[in-house]
Amino acid sequence: MRSKSTKQEDMDSTLTHTQLNPESGIKTDSFYNDVIKGLQSSPKRLNSKYFYDANGDKLFQELMGCEEYYPTNCELEIFSERTNEITNALIASGDAFDLIELGAGDAMKSTYLLKDLLDKKADFTYLPIDISDNVISYLNITLPVTLPGLKITGLNGEYFDMLQKAASISSRRKVVLFLGSNIGNMAVPEAIEFCRELRNNLSEGDMVLIGMDLKKDPKVVLAAYNDKGGITKRFNLNLLERINRELQADFDLTKFDHYPTYDPETGACKSYLISLEDQKVNISGKETITFMKDEYIYMEISQKFTIMQTDQIAINTGFVPLTQFFDGKKWFVDAVWIAGTI
Repeated sequence: MRSKSTKQEDMDSTLTHTQLNPESGIKTDSFYNDVIKGLQSSPKRLNSKYFYDANGDKLFQELMGCEEYYPTNCELEIFSERTNEITNALIASGDAFDLIELGAGDAMKSTYLLKDLLDKKADFTYLPIDISDNVISYLNITLPVTLPGLKITGLNGEYFDMLQKAASISSRRKVVLFLGSNIGNMAVPEAIEFCRELRNNLSEGDMVLIGMDLKKDPKVVLAAYNDKGGITKRFNLNLLERINRELQADFDLTKFDHYPTYDPETGACKSYLISLEDQKVNISGKETITFMKDEYIYMEISQKFTIMQTDQIAINTGFVPLTQFFDGKKWFVDAVWIAGTI
């Protein structure tokens, strides 16, 4: 969780049924179908990409600012203090390239790289990809103002669809940014499959800069997803509130509690909502979901990796590990991979 790419998928999906235009209606149908499918599964689950309505986005900002939540500051430290080394690695032989960011969001971290690349007069075009058309419109308008001389072509859509579009726009070398430990929003087998599909959408010699949160003191990890201010709890419960509002459900938020776990062996940090009593929840007047006392809803995973594991994932999915950039505590890594021969 806590990744911009996941978060941005639903920044603009805050309308009620009565306010929907046809395109938004499709999104709401998908939201409804995913919620019902998840809550009728055993065990019950909800898709973390739906965390982010307007209030979810606000809570996310609070989370990034709370003292226990370390990943954002760790990666910001890397980008602000190792900027020159990172951009030198990306420029490589000095040939022209397209800098593609998956789930660009507000481009806060990548702006460090963009500015340095412009200062070095690198020949590149920035292609941010995001599921939110609002985000892409914002970047297309604001970045050329804040970064004069920047060539930008925003792409609104799903990652791999837009990677294919980027390839059709330009045959130049591709450098892909996948930051914020977005890869940690997937269990390890899914992460491997994602990286393999990413390689399939690149050409030999293309490059990836991927951010990955590393295993560390279990107490530090768990605290990041169980902050003493209760922001993470409110963040998770907010999805139930969103379902109430957008899908006309009747979740009683006082009857659920937030429960995070971290397994230092596997590196899987998971969050659940626990039903505090036997209860029934009605959704849209169509479906009734029954909960038993102590039954859980699986909400999200935030996978942590070892340094060796990051190299192994690269090798197993068609990449060659090139170099790694760490924060001072070695809690987070931004790794550079080269697309190898398939």
